Amino acid sequence: MRPRPLTALALLCLAPAAVAGCGGSGEGGGATSPNAKPAPASSPAIERAQHPAASEFPSARGRTLRQLADAMRPGPQAGLATSLYTPGANRLAFGLIDADNAFVYGRTAVYVARRPDGPARGPFVAPADSLEVRTAFRSQTSNSTPGELKAVYHADVDLPQPGRWFVLTATRVGGALYGATADVRVVERSKVPAVGDAAPRVDTPTLASVGNDVGKIDTRTPPTDMHDVNLSDALGRRPVALLFATPALCQSRVCGPVADIAEQLKSAYGDRVDFIHNEVYVDNDPAKGLRPQLTAFGLTTEPWLFAIDADGRVAARLEGAFGIDEFRQAVEAAIAGAPS
Repeated sequence: MRPRPLTALALLCLAPAAVAGCGGSGEGGGATSPNAKPAPASSPAIERAQHPAASEFPSARGRTLRQLADAMRPGPQAGLATSLYTPGANRLAFGLIDADNAFVYGRTAVYVARRPDGPARGPFVAPADSLEVRTAFRSQTSNSTPGELKAVYHADVDLPQPGRWFVLTATRVGGALYGATADVRVVERSKVPAVGDAAPRVDTPTLASVGNDVGKIDTRTPPTDMHDVNLSDALGRRPVALLFATPALCQSRVCGPVADIAEQLKSAYGDRVDFIHNEVYVDNDPAKGLRPQLTAFGLTTEPWLFAIDADGRVAARLEGAFGIDEFRQAVEAAIAGAPS
């Protein structure tokens, strides 16, 4: 599979920001090629990547991951944006970057296997999800400049056993099929609340609790409008969209954009869902460690979104990079879980 170290991952930090370094195991690899040309970061390119079909990609039946990879051109490198995987269904999010450090958008799917020469599973389609919000909700801490990440891929993959799993992304660009490799590690269990679990009852800071000094609890410019509600007061009473993110201190390129997405969706769903933004570091100082709310949720990476229904149970959760569609679906899952 011609693996190479994921050096681009360290440079771009597409994975969740470094409470303990960028996400993913860092043991896998990818392949780049100067011939892999990205689609331009335009809305039409992203739209084409939003609805891939499994029939567009080779069947995994009877093939190993290595055989699938060898039939593809070495392609854009995969930067993983998720780090937590447990046995069963998992969300795998990632970005793709070419040899010129340009983001690539194309119709994409994912294959997985326990080892390169083992039987492959897939293809799992990986639609692109736009990070671009309307101008009114775009902050100074977002990726609004040309050449920045405009959409993130995500696939629902089945990883039934703990241990190391190898990943192959397959992307159609300019009529050719390009492949890139990486790997992830599936852990037996996690302290992070899963869908269906009760959300931890913990106080989250509000404007009232900090004497209206919003700079103490928000690094976004301008600050978010999501500091009026304390989670412990809303839990079990109303649906909640709880976002852990630090737009100004995040080491990835997605913390600002996901906060912008939250602001845009709050304008649409704020009458039915309480939106809460919680910063990551004590006193917004990475040297002081994590805020207690992250510890209560078992988090060691960020950003994270927890959509919690009116019964106080997690209806959806998203780690790392997530776009408008996934965020909206999570919010609607919280609403749907509420009792009638």
